[in-house]
Amino acid sequence: MISLKSSVTTATAAAFNGSDLGFRRKPLLQTQRSLCLPAHAARTERKPTLSMLKPFHLSSVSSFQPLKPKKSLTKCEAYEADRSEPIEPKEVAAAEAKSEAAKKLKIGLYFATWWALNVVFNIYNKKVLNAYPYPWLTSTLSLACGSLMMLISWATGIAETPKTDIEFWKTLFPVAVAHTIGHVAATVSMSKVAVSFTHIIKSGEPAFSVLVSRFLLGETFPVPVYLSLLPIIGGCALAAVTELNFNMIGFMGAMISNLAFVFRNIFSKRGMKGKSVSGMNYYACLSMLSLLILTPFAIAVEGPQMWAAGWQTAMSQIGPQFIWWVVAQSVFYHLYNQVSYMSLDQISPLTFSIGNTMKRISVIVSSIIIFHTPVQPVNALGAAIAILGTFLYSQSKQ
Repeated sequence: MISLKSSVTTATAAAFNGSDLGFRRKPLLQTQRSLCLPAHAARTERKPTLSMLKPFHLSSVSSFQPLKPKKSLTKCEAYEADRSEPIEPKEVAAAEAKSEAAKKLKIGLYFATWWALNVVFNIYNKKVLNAYPYPWLTSTLSLACGSLMMLISWATGIAETPKTDIEFWKTLFPVAVAHTIGHVAATVSMSKVAVSFTHIIKSGEPAFSVLVSRFLLGETFPVPVYLSLLPIIGGCALAAVTELNFNMIGFMGAMISNLAFVFRNIFSKRGMKGKSVSGMNYYACLSMLSLLILTPFAIAVEGPQMWAAGWQTAMSQIGPQFIWWVVAQSVFYHLYNQVSYMSLDQISPLTFSIGNTMKRISVIVSSIIIFHTPVQPVNALGAAIAILGTFLYSQSKQ
């Protein structure tokens, strides 16, 4: 027992002496340190003693991780990889070129179909109005035919049925009101004057758009936009003054149609944002709502008695061919508007404006040729100036 205690005491003393020596500023020689160090068992006992004198602190576990080479810490390689441009295979480039060509061909077909349908509609519409001067009923039949065509398309699965709600129809209502007024006013105008004159006056629609947006909505436009209005207004005025068969009702109908369609566009842009309805279905819903709005007014203005009397007169003068005229003008009215809305889904507003300007030129020229409309050189000059101003407006607006 005495020997065991003495050995422990000796080891403890040696441990304290070792720790004291370990904290001296002057380092011991290697031979002296080896003589003073205790055995292995005593060295393991020294750890709690040293932690009591000076606590051992671990800053972070990450400090024990091996350092990575500096090259891996830089982003030079990633930066160079980001800046590198992949080389496209020839097959991919050829496929993209083919897809772009197909897209241009599709837009070209849309434009050609749009213009052709519009020309055919105006021709048959004018034939019907010459023999049957009831523009309110004619406008109603156009909307009714288009609505019936779309209902059949939805029922048979030819066209996808749109998903609408009450909010959709609320936002569509002011658009439908403006569309109804513009449609009836344009039909009234064509019943009184030549088709070419109506479309010359309707080419002044951009002037109404700028004036309404500036004074009612507070929008401002660049100076070239305002300058483009000068040839539009001057050309329309020159064409109206030199028109041989000028009629005030026809002139005012075209002017009201311009104003109504401007408000239609404004309401459509404001109310239909975020609505997932295609152009074809959007116009179908617009036609149905416009039909509900127009029908009671058409009955009140003209009435079934006038319609029946005029129908008998037209059938006696023209014959059964008159029925085909009525059907054709109703069908082609819906088709050309439907294609125009489908075109707007595929192209930019600038391209659409240019296409609309070219459409008016084709309608004016074709109607003059088919109906042998007498045109004076000054009248043709006014029409050309107005259409040129419309083209300049579409360029400066964008």
